[in-house]
Amino acid sequence: QVQLVESGGGLVQAGGSLRLSCTVSASFFSVNIIGWYRQAPGKQRDVVATITSGGSTNYADSVKGRFAISRDNANNTVYLQMNSLKSEDTAVYYCYANLQGRSFFNRWGQGTQVTVSS
Repeated sequence: QVQLVESGGGLVQAGGSLRLSCTVSASFFSVNIIGWYRQAPGKQRDVVATITSGGSTNYADSVKGRFAISRDNANNTVYLQMNSLKSEDTAVYYCYANLQGRSFFNRWGQGTQVTVSS
């Protein structure tokens, strides 16, 4: 079975920082890409940042220079360091993973709320 366990969400003032983490338990599967999406009320779910097994990263334009994603391959854990937070960053953040067994498939975390006050 595959499980994604998230932590680190909360309430923070504008300009502050938070660090999210997500551990992917996926024995017998290769974790190709892990990362974060976010969704605000009434809006679509958008990608925030991703990282491949080789360490290649991609960021949404809105978070470049403020957020940093990293990965611990030994534990299949992904981190999202969020600095200089803005009210626009308020959303539910979802961890996701793309895995490979016989084929590629995706799994999602339950989501963690990030609220930035202004």
